[in-house]
Amino acid sequence: MSSQRAWPVYQRRCGWNALLAERESIQELRGNQSADVIVIGAGYTGLAAARRAAKLAPAARVIVLDASTIGEGNPGRNSGFLLEISLANDADPQAVGRMAACNRLIADAMQEIVRLVQQHDIDCGLVRTGTYRAAAGETGVAALHRYQAFLDAANLPYERLAQNDIHARLGTRFYQEGLYSPHCYLVQPAALARGLADAMPEGVSLFENSPAMAIRRRNNVWNVQTPEGNATAPLLIVANNAFCTRLGIGRARIVAIYTYAGLTDPLRPSALVELGSDANWGLLPAHRLGSTLRRTKDGRLLIRSMYGYEKEADNAAIAADLESALLQRFPQVPGLGIAHVWSGATGYTLHGGPLWGRLEPGLFVSAGCNGGGVVKGTLFGRLLADLAFDGDVPNVAALFGQAAWMPPEPFRKIGFRIVSALERSSGKAEV
Repeated sequence: MSSQRAWPVYQRRCGWNALLAERESIQELRGNQSADVIVIGAGYTGLAAARRAAKLAPAARVIVLDASTIGEGNPGRNSGFLLEISLANDADPQAVGRMAACNRLIADAMQEIVRLVQQHDIDCGLVRTGTYRAAAGETGVAALHRYQAFLDAANLPYERLAQNDIHARLGTRFYQEGLYSPHCYLVQPAALARGLADAMPEGVSLFENSPAMAIRRRNNVWNVQTPEGNATAPLLIVANNAFCTRLGIGRARIVAIYTYAGLTDPLRPSALVELGSDANWGLLPAHRLGSTLRRTKDGRLLIRSMYGYEKEADNAAIAADLESALLQRFPQVPGLGIAHVWSGATGYTLHGGPLWGRLEPGLFVSAGCNGGGVVKGTLFGRLLADLAFDGDVPNVAALFGQAAWMPPEPFRKIGFRIVSALERSSGKAEV
């Protein structure tokens, strides 16, 4: 299994990470290293797997490889929503029992994150704010009502919001109606990623700027090649999401999808008074192609919108579209310039299920996270380490689904473009 480029190289720095001090004491993998476990990817999944492996085998050496510096990779490039219950696209009012089991696992993983933040005093702004979901057009409203039906069936609390309610809280009249759910934390994702990486237990060696270029198995031992060295171990955990395909894993089941985010500088007090009563909030679109919004505690606005297939679009061109979408929602705030624009890649699978489990002797994979990656990734990483060490694990495929086969190129790309065009047309009011 090999690839010339098995990791993303982004056009721009992550805006969240740019707000933090420069990361110091970075260790790169050089020469030949041996371990008991190798983890590819120091995201939430990979770190959870490494943390769990170290607990299950305290005498073991665990090597974690990441292609970039912590906070600059995909884990720091998300919007910072930590959901305690299933995503709207996952929610099924006809399968309340299964969804309840998923939610229990997700909630437990969320509490693990809270405990780690508190135990290690990680300064990442973690706070349980709840989350808004809102719809601007008919398609979005229909999706919102489907999610409401799931919440009703699952007996989960929420609050219905009319347009005037949303305006009073968030300062926008863009949306027709919405819901507020208490089951969400918000966080500065790059700061959380850094804090978790720095809190790894003894026995875990983290190497940054050390991308996995190729993997192979020989004599029951896995070898991982990096630009400056090699690492060997009998157990290999691959947790680099969409980029596992570049290592020869999941090519028929996962594609990389790029999303784009813009973050303003802190707004002036005169502008903040126009933004409603809630000073720290997050809003998820009812329609999956809609825009995600956040207002941060320090008075910034974030918007995440638009999707690209397997290739990062020109960030300079994207910036104008993001600023336009933000102004549509807050026309009363003049001069809403975007200070930071960046992209992030995630792994898309058909029907949203992960590629998860043991693929070959000693090879364990968790990839294809279609959103909610901080909490679900933490859960899947922990369970994957349990599986690698022959522990009892729930039936992940039965609970969360599994990545389905997709046709080869060029049919896959053509199909994606057709479906995306139809989705954009039906949900254009949400963008």
